[in-house]
Amino acid sequence: MKLKQFIAFFILIFSSNIFTGQNKIPPAKIINDIRDAVFFQQIVTDTLFDSNQIISILSMKKNSKKYKIRFDYNRKKLIKTSRFAKRNNALAAINGGFFEMDKGGSVTYFEMNDTVINRNISKKNKWGKPKNLLNGAVILNKNNSISIEYAKQEQFYESSKNEKTVLVTGPVLIINSQPAKLPDLKFVTKRHPRTCLCTTDNSIVFITIDGRSKKAQGMNLYEAQNFLLKLNCIDAINLDGGGSTTMYLKNKGIVNHPSDKKGERPVANALLIFKKQ
Repeated sequence: MKLKQFIAFFILIFSSNIFTGQNKIPPAKIINDIRDAVFFQQIVTDTLFDSNQIISILSMKKNSKKYKIRFDYNRKKLIKTSRFAKRNNALAAINGGFFEMDKGGSVTYFEMNDTVINRNISKKNKWGKPKNLLNGAVILNKNNSISIEYAKQEQFYESSKNEKTVLVTGPVLIINSQPAKLPDLKFVTKRHPRTCLCTTDNSIVFITIDGRSKKAQGMNLYEAQNFLLKLNCIDAINLDGGGSTTMYLKNKGIVNHPSDKKGERPVANALLIFKKQ
């Protein structure tokens, strides 16, 4: 899909009246058009799900000739998403997976270049998560494609040589254009800031949903799932949210509204878009 067609596609989705009632997506204001392969826009509304919402959407064409996606991380020390982006001269970034706030490091399985960086920790740990939440994985393949899947066992990924990067996270929100079954947990049913990743026929889409403020109430994961289906996401997954939810753009800085009182929260890893060498 050419860039003009791609932009028109998003304008059509966000400005049309094809949705009714509280699920109607309001017209979006185009904030910035970055280069020729990455497109950013932000929705500010008080009608979606009968609530105040600020949603930032960053989309990159699949098989881009100029840009690619990769993770950056620190095994123990927590680093702000914007810092991960700046030290890589990245065009854009969102926060990645769940982490241990006291000691740093991912609390879920994470590997890069066939090296295991972190493993799943027990839910008995202070920062551990239930397995039915961590049921998915973001895969960066060695052919530079990206995929979202139900998580396999750690031993499978550890022995497989097909993946460049694996991050276990979740829950999975959409698979093959169908909503995934979500666990009945407060993490799912309560509104919070959210960070999500999805793939469409032509694009890889980063989404941040602000929350915990009067201007932005956030979404529960059923609402997030519903919204992502409206974006024609084929596969989608939840990343770490809450105070971690951050989207950074080069030359614009943080474009969403992190919910922590201190501002942007340091994290264990981030997902970056940057120029191919």
